[in-house]
Parts: sequence; C-alpha cells; structure tokens
Amino acid sequence: MTFVLRSAEERRQEIQAAAQGMGIDEAYISELVETFYTRVRAHPTLGPVFEGKIGDNWGPHLQRMKDFWSSVAMNTGRYNGKPVPVHKALTTVREGHFAIWLALFEETLKDTAPSPEVTPYFMERASRIAESLQLAMFGYPGLRKNGV
Repeated sequence: MTFVLRSAEERRQEIQAAAQGMGIDEAYISELVETFYTRVRAHPTLGPVFEGKIGDNWGPHLQRMKDFWSSVAMNTGRYNGKPVPVHKALTTVREGHFAIWLALFEETLKDTAPSPEVTPYFMERASRIAESLQLAMFGYPGLRKNGV
C-alpha cells in the first residue's frame, strides 16, 4: 500500500476543483445563503429565533454565512469565527430547531443546486456541523437521559 502525502495547498486545490466541477462557486454560495435565510426569516419557528438575535441587522450575518459556507464547501479559508460559543450563548435555541434548520436547508439546496451532487455534498457537511453544535449546546443525548 502506497500513501501519498499532499500539502495543504494541494488538498485545497483538490477540494476547490471538486466544488467547481459540481457548479459550486461564490455566486452559488451567495444565492444559497440569501435564499435560505429569506426562508428562515419567514419560518414560523426559526424566524423568531433569528429575529430575536439579529433583528434588522442581516447584512453582517449574511456575509458571515457566505464566508462560512465558502470555507466549508470550497476550503477558501474566508471564515475565521467561533460558532460554538456564539451558538451556546443563544438562549432561545432548542434542540428540535436543528432538525427544522436542516430540513429547510436541504429544501433550499434542492431548489437551488446547480447539479444533483450539490445537495448531498452540502448536507453531509451541514449535518456534521449541526450535530457538533447540538452536542456542544445540549450534551450527549444518552447521558442527559441518565442524569449524567
């Protein structure tokens, strides 16, 4: 068995080429984020959660999310925030909100994706991110039930 070690830059280029092959670029990231958060704002459950934190100041949040998804999907390195502490500080977020968020995100991907492989590509990443945030905010479900 032969192992090939690639540099971080080679890996970045590989990810960016794969994303580009699926039609993922900055224009698509912008469309995805704008469409998704328009739907979030109108959603009866998620809208009030975001409204309570963001209010009318959506410009910076949308730009931060574009940077975030650009980094996640295309490995651009544009996002440098700390999502766990930010989300842990949100007192109105409930565990069930994550499933709603993921379902709305998937629906938005299906409606906007430039190719069929885009939806599973993003959903794999979004699901891992949601699980990580959920664990950070609410702990491990099996341990909570046992009072640990």
